[in-house]
Amino acid sequence: MAEMHETPSANRLRIAFFGPRNAGKSTLVNAFTGQDVAIVSDVPGTTTDPVSKAMEIPPLGPCLVTDTAGLDDEGELGAMRVRRTLEVLAVADVAVWVEGADPGACIVLRERFLSECRRNGIAAIVHRRGDGVDELMRKVAAAKVTERERGLLDGIVRDGERLVLVCPIDSSAPKGRLILPQVQLVRECLDRHLACVVCQPEELPAELARAGGAALVVTDSQAFAAVAAAVRAHGGASTRLTSFSILYARQKGDLAAYAGGIAAARRLRAGDRVLVAEGCTHHRQCDDIGAVKIPKAIERLSGARPEFSFASGGTFDLAADGGGFALAVQCGGCMLTRREVLRRIRLCREAGVPVVNYGMLLAAAGGLGEVRADGTVATGE
Repeated sequence: MAEMHETPSANRLRIAFFGPRNAGKSTLVNAFTGQDVAIVSDVPGTTTDPVSKAMEIPPLGPCLVTDTAGLDDEGELGAMRVRRTLEVLAVADVAVWVEGADPGACIVLRERFLSECRRNGIAAIVHRRGDGVDELMRKVAAAKVTERERGLLDGIVRDGERLVLVCPIDSSAPKGRLILPQVQLVRECLDRHLACVVCQPEELPAELARAGGAALVVTDSQAFAAVAAAVRAHGGASTRLTSFSILYARQKGDLAAYAGGIAAARRLRAGDRVLVAEGCTHHRQCDDIGAVKIPKAIERLSGARPEFSFASGGTFDLAADGGGFALAVQCGGCMLTRREVLRRIRLCREAGVPVVNYGMLLAAAGGLGEVRADGTVATGE
């Protein structure tokens, strides 16, 4: 039950420690967190994979602290470790460079690190031997990005309006609980003092008939077709429609980039390769959205049978299985930070691979209209 009370990793400040091998990164991580998070040894290369710890650190709040392998690791295995370390750097909010015993020996490595931080807008801190942990904590607190993240409902609803959240309970629904996007939207409604009703698709017509309808209906993307039909029949002209996934696309991603992905999906031909990437890791089921429903939606849109590759968790590799992807499909991203979602979009742009979001793809495949700038969807005919 403890995990139900924890802040999701996507809402934690990500602080990661970098530097050459044997610089004392693990010792510093343990001192910074006040726990034995990382194994400490005098042997260079002790840390072989990123080691993360989610915790509350006053005055920073919820954090994810990560220790990494040395950026000067060598050999074939060392190159793999460096690649994993760079993946951590790409999604860090605050990157701490831990100066080794001989700073001059790693000056080129440090400058490359700082240049990468500047290029990606990552707050970088250089921690030298002799600097105190309290001073490091103050620097990290000062570097923290304080800009408020856009809310899921910003610019869509007004005070006093009523929402209906459609949450299908089927074989893919976790037993005894709601999924994170549904929980977070309910919480935002409570924070904004908005009235919201939660129901399943078959109950939607009755809910729309009550209390003068609703300003906004938010549905699980998999029920788009049935929900859109109910909104057309019972919602009235003022009832707008969107999905949990599209709200996340608007909050964390780039709707314009995803719209380009829809156009690319319609142009797919037999044999084209498609990467389907989910931010979380779970066991695939017989009606899994990523492995089953997204491929079927793409086949409906394109009229062709592309070839699919699947990735989950922190993996997003456009070179996987030989690369050459004609389209990348990204999940809603509830488990990913905005920085990570935008990084994936940037990687696609640099590789010339169109990208689309689950919700926008399923809306298009269900015959709905375009996604508007505010994230709502035309209900179609």
